[in-house]
Amino acid sequence: METRTLTADQAGERADALVARLIPDLTRSAAQRLLEEGAVTLAGRPVKKNYKTVPGDVLQVELPDPQPVEVLPQDIPLDVVYEDGDVIVVNKPVGLVVHPAPGHPDGTLVNALLHHCGDSLSGINGQLRPGIVHRIDRDTSGLIIAAKNDRSHLALAAQLQDHTLARVYEAVTVGGLKEDEGTVNAPIGRHPVDRKRMAVDWKNGRRAVTHYTVLGRYPGYTHVECRLETGRTHQIRVHMAHLGHPLLGDTVYGAKKPWPGLAGQCLHARKLKFIHPSTGQLVELECPLPDWFKQVLRQIDK
Repeated sequence: METRTLTADQAGERADALVARLIPDLTRSAAQRLLEEGAVTLAGRPVKKNYKTVPGDVLQVELPDPQPVEVLPQDIPLDVVYEDGDVIVVNKPVGLVVHPAPGHPDGTLVNALLHHCGDSLSGINGQLRPGIVHRIDRDTSGLIIAAKNDRSHLALAAQLQDHTLARVYEAVTVGGLKEDEGTVNAPIGRHPVDRKRMAVDWKNGRRAVTHYTVLGRYPGYTHVECRLETGRTHQIRVHMAHLGHPLLGDTVYGAKKPWPGLAGQCLHARKLKFIHPSTGQLVELECPLPDWFKQVLRQIDK
């Protein structure tokens, strides 16, 4: 059992919102469960979830110990683009979650990799994320790399830091971008209220840089290429929305109404470049635009 001490810094904020805001990766619903179970106290007394905090209130939050989770191999088809004894690169389809998480205990890319690779996955990220070097969103398709041993994982992680592991995406944004190319240099952190979202945060955010180039212009939309210099959660989605041009179909950072035929944002990880951890050779991979992305381009062209 871990105890966290939280100090209210806003007047009139609900207790469940404050707990979710100040404890990273804790959802609002999870915070409400803790309050309902009496795990959040003020001056020794349980706090109700709708209690309105006063600046200076000191809340004690008892977080339960994480329960052990067994991640099992599952025979889920994989589109393997590259594989050897050190790394595997997969073209992930839309809808496939990368690793187990609340609400998605199985049926993930990790379950599929465990079935495909057996015991040949790096253990650096623990049982829930074996081999996972970086991640892409459930509704984003395209290339993702996993490491088959710890040495390769450390090498690839270092490349993420020095930008030699390069990732290039294609996306469709709403509206017409003014410039044919540009750079968004805006730090990203957790949204101050909705912990499931990210936001540009000039005070507490982490450095985030996205370079973009216009590939095509359509009435009311722009087809763009985005090159990541950093890799923050939802980075392209947040940065494009920050420019006033959210991704088509992104109901989190853009219009709340989904685009017909799209499961989520129109975003595809098309290219991947890295230095092979064993040979030292440059590996450049590319996967074509999926049919659903081509269909979107045909629709906006009309």
